[in-house]
Amino acid sequence: MSDYWVFGYGSLMWRPGFPHLDAVPATLEGAHRALCVSSIVHRGSRSRPGLVMGLDSGGSCRGLAFRVTPELAGAIRNQLKKREQVTLVYREAMRWVKLADRGSEVRALCFLIDRLHPQYAGDIPLQRQAWMVRRAVGLSGRNVDYVMSTFRHLEEMGIVEPEIERLVNIFEPLRDTIERAPRARFQQSVREIGTLVPVPRPKR
Repeated sequence: MSDYWVFGYGSLMWRPGFPHLDAVPATLEGAHRALCVSSIVHRGSRSRPGLVMGLDSGGSCRGLAFRVTPELAGAIRNQLKKREQVTLVYREAMRWVKLADRGSEVRALCFLIDRLHPQYAGDIPLQRQAWMVRRAVGLSGRNVDYVMSTFRHLEEMGIVEPEIERLVNIFEPLRDTIERAPRARFQQSVREIGTLVPVPRPKR
């Protein structure tokens, strides 16, 4: 049996949570990393959804390809389904990814956004992204923490995402407040951020 590969583009890159033999920088063509998933569990709620990363169609995405032993492939796939598919917002697919240090391609498990799913947020204007992120809290914590942490980890890996960078630049003046404030003071931070990002008004 040949090796099994998993492509990570977000938290899987720095927190895979499964045993692997290798982690290789890789590029997936035909999909790009975007804040296109409306989070109603981990980083938001149904009344105040947040935004998290998804692989949306078009473009390309730099990430990590994890090589796992074939004997563990089934168990790891089931583990990832439980982690990623809480609301079935992604489509599991095997896609070719190019390994940066080898120049070869391997087929890897990818979790692509399902554009027909109700949680697909699509291309949201920057102002509304900031408004959603600054007010959303889920089971895994505050949405703003997720965005800041994702940006920081990608930056450490040499990956630049202009979309996330523009959003982070809005929150940057209050970064220390956001990262140090306990949950009880979060609403105060939200109000302060709100002075930088006005709540979008619906068009009439």
